[in-house]
Amino acid sequence: MEKKNKEVIRLEKESVIPILKPKLIMTLANLIELSSDRAEFLKLCKRVEYTIRAWYLLQFEDLMQLYSLFDPVTGAQKLERQNLTPEEIDVLEQNFLTYLFQVMDKSNFKLTTDEEIDVALSGQYLLNLPISVDESKLDKGLLKRYFAEHPHENLPDFADKYIIFRRGIGIDRTTDYFVLEKVDMLIARFWAYILRLTRIEKLLSRTSSRRHKKHPKKNDEILSETDRDDLSVERIRLENMELSVKNLLSKTPIQEPTFDRIIVVYRRARTNAKDERGIYVKHFKNIPMADLEIVLPEKKNPGLTPMDWVKFLGSAIVGLVAVVSSLEMPKADLWVIFAVVSTVIGYCAKTYFTFQANLAAYQNLITQSMYDKQLDSGRGTLLHLCDDVIQQEVKEVIISFFILMEQGKATKQDLDLRCEELIKEEFNESCNFDVDDAVHKLEKLGIVSRDTLGRYYSVGLKRANEIIGTTTEELILKAKQGVST
Repeated sequence: MEKKNKEVIRLEKESVIPILKPKLIMTLANLIELSSDRAEFLKLCKRVEYTIRAWYLLQFEDLMQLYSLFDPVTGAQKLERQNLTPEEIDVLEQNFLTYLFQVMDKSNFKLTTDEEIDVALSGQYLLNLPISVDESKLDKGLLKRYFAEHPHENLPDFADKYIIFRRGIGIDRTTDYFVLEKVDMLIARFWAYILRLTRIEKLLSRTSSRRHKKHPKKNDEILSETDRDDLSVERIRLENMELSVKNLLSKTPIQEPTFDRIIVVYRRARTNAKDERGIYVKHFKNIPMADLEIVLPEKKNPGLTPMDWVKFLGSAIVGLVAVVSSLEMPKADLWVIFAVVSTVIGYCAKTYFTFQANLAAYQNLITQSMYDKQLDSGRGTLLHLCDDVIQQEVKEVIISFFILMEQGKATKQDLDLRCEELIKEEFNESCNFDVDDAVHKLEKLGIVSRDTLGRYYSVGLKRANEIIGTTTEELILKAKQGVST
């Protein structure tokens, strides 16, 4: 497909290590020559994971206990049994949000900014429906209080009502005829042409430019050509397709970058004069950027597409012409006029009910899309996040220790570069390695130290296992093996 312009989205490298832990450990172990060292390395990996898991156990337990009070399903009953004052509940919910943001940060999730949202929603992909949020159904106090006490940079305009965390970048490709979508595109282009002819477009563009004046460099920052250390993904959309008979009648490939994981947090507005304390945490996967509307909370019923409006206007014009023509007949028969008017009314009624059916179909489409993309919600999402924090930190520690063990002393900058090179060479993956967190954990474990020049070095494998010591999990496994034998 020919395109008017090559649209490239520049994306910052993620800090997530996109490799399954078992694959990572076995690949690194196979790089060790001596079988005795391999056995010690595998033992060290287990002890590192058991120890890091124990470090986080209490923090995660506090997070889950707090969420049990704000679970939309069962939290209200638990809060009533606690006999807490509204002020005490406010403190608890802010504590929960504090823990939640810490876990999100450790899991390398980032808050979406207005620039990212604008770029994501600047096009359409598979979900070509006008979707918006019914803000009257969302609470505006919970997150506003949190950000007042914990300021963040580049908060989006909707941050007082809901927040969207995102992590990981992928690509979604689809090839199809897209008949209805192409018809909508043609109608949209024709409408834009009419606006240009009537010069209404200039008025609308002035209003739009004033509204987005606070982001003057958005296109330079987000859509410019990629830097050497950034990722770039080409966005191939129907909107940029050249008009030709071949393009309109043949299968068309489209491509859109995706957010690998999306988490949305919000609270519903108070209903029936009763405080709504439930906090919703919803987890989605593989969301195309242009279809980001699908994860928005409390969506309004979708509006009509350009094709629907053409049908509506066409029906109105045909009906009007038929009625006027019948009235202008020299000797118009009253029964003929009645028949024409009845037919027009019936046709309008059919059109109306068709619109209602279309709206219901669009709502079902959104519901089905959400069902396909939603991973979990509430407690299940939090449990997933807690485990994800552990998995990421274990992988960071193991890779850092392996590099120091195999390649010797290194500064923090050298270690960061070597870890990224290892991930690229052995797994053909790219990430922005979080070396600060890794060396902090290694020093806390006591298996890495610094020399007088500030370079990091590791102890031997056997010594590292002795320093960490036998973990509770190992003792339990030995006890189980003893019982089984």
